[in-house]
Amino acid sequence: MKEAFILRWGAALLVCAVVVDTAFAQPRQRGRRGGGRFVEMERRALAEGFKGVTTNGKVEKGLFKLGQTGVSTEPVVKAAKAFLAGLSEAQVKKTTFAVDDDEWRKWANQHSYPRQGMGFNEMTPKQRELAFGLVGAGLSAKGLKLTQDIMKLNGALGELTGRRDEYTEWLYWITIMGEPSTTKPWGWQLDGHHVVINYFVLGDQVVMTPLFVGSEPVEAKSGKFKGTIILQAEQAKGLEMINALNPAQQARAIVQRDKPGNNGSLEAFRDNRVIPYAGLKASEMDSSQREVLLELIGLYVGNTRADQAKVRMSEVQKHLDDTRFAWVGGTDSDSVFFFRIHSPVIIIEFDHQRGIALNRGGPPNRDHIHSVVRTPNGNDYGKDLLRLHLEREHGK
Repeated sequence: MKEAFILRWGAALLVCAVVVDTAFAQPRQRGRRGGGRFVEMERRALAEGFKGVTTNGKVEKGLFKLGQTGVSTEPVVKAAKAFLAGLSEAQVKKTTFAVDDDEWRKWANQHSYPRQGMGFNEMTPKQRELAFGLVGAGLSAKGLKLTQDIMKLNGALGELTGRRDEYTEWLYWITIMGEPSTTKPWGWQLDGHHVVINYFVLGDQVVMTPLFVGSEPVEAKSGKFKGTIILQAEQAKGLEMINALNPAQQARAIVQRDKPGNNGSLEAFRDNRVIPYAGLKASEMDSSQREVLLELIGLYVGNTRADQAKVRMSEVQKHLDDTRFAWVGGTDSDSVFFFRIHSPVIIIEFDHQRGIALNRGGPPNRDHIHSVVRTPNGNDYGKDLLRLHLEREHGK
């Protein structure tokens, strides 16, 4: 099923397709990648190759360069080696892939998607400690807590639905692409229901996209994980951003005032989405509004280590004038909404979703959130940096 909304501002007419695929909402049997509509979507996505998210189908060249950031990735390398050393030979074999393997792109939010790698559900307590050591070495304390809280909320969902075999805090998998190194390209991926982290490393450069975070529910109000809650700062800062705009600016930022369905467009198998710019340009904002926008972006970028986040925010600020902020939905304190931040080097979406496991079939609600961060123009998974590296080192 496809839906579209139309944005008019000035003399321009922009049509933004918002895809809601019912295949994403259907439970599937866990198994090999071999059949079914869901896996067919993966096959088609991989068959078209990788280009990256663009505004018009053409990649903007020269945005990403090889270089030195001055931020050591040694802690992540050591943590990855420690994790692998804690696995058996058979476990290492199923967990490791080539640095350019399509395994990078084989991720999905859905709980029933068949995964590769080493599952937390089959790890010993020590192996889980080493796995969280790897994730924590690459992420900030905030990012690690968000990851672990999403896993806990998946356990809370199992309690609420009674489907504890389908929704648990341990149905998450880790894969390692390439050999952990401070000089050679490599990376790791955490993949599971409502949290997917892709972490590419080349020297001291890091790309941590695509990043998917979310949950249903977003707060555990009872049970083992009572008190766990996520994405409230992002939700509140998004509302602060839209309400910091004056009426004329809001008219350009708000592309649709009602929100009958899901609006996210950057999830699994959408590596090559064409998403035209929409909304209000940061160059049309005053200094205080631009500061709120940077704070909102910083909530997402801040999930990685502080030193790496500083490098990433510097990249974002270089393109701030060309950054757009777009909004769907209400602007009251209890509204449901969608927002997108879109620049040549980062794209972020936040979406209140319809109920799936809870309140299925109802309208979008605040207890089911999806949020995705990508690096457009070809550098998701660090692919543009990898391309540049191979050209420099091997003439490929």
